[in-house]
Amino acid sequence: MSLTSQQRQQLRALAHALKPIVLIGNAGLTQAVQLEIYRALEDHELIKIKVAGADKTLRKKMIDEILAEQAAELIQAIGHVIVIYRQSQKIRAK
Repeated sequence: MSLTSQQRQQLRALAHALKPIVLIGNAGLTQAVQLEIYRALEDHELIKIKVAGADKTLRKKMIDEILAEQAAELIQAIGHVIVIYRQSQKIRAK
């Protein structure tokens, strides 16, 4: 699933008003966190995630793991907050 630059721009605009749904704390990217991200993507498709207390290289590694595990697209990453998108599997099944 590859998004055009215009689609990314529209999704960034929609994400502006969102609050982070998933918070990744000191325990890091656990299986429980991945499950919550999956559920949030199924319900909302476009979500914000806040990564607390990680250095830049660790955040990048976590983002890559999330995107690979969830088959999602990175829309935006600013500081400790990322925005990702994945079309709900419920919609894809139709």
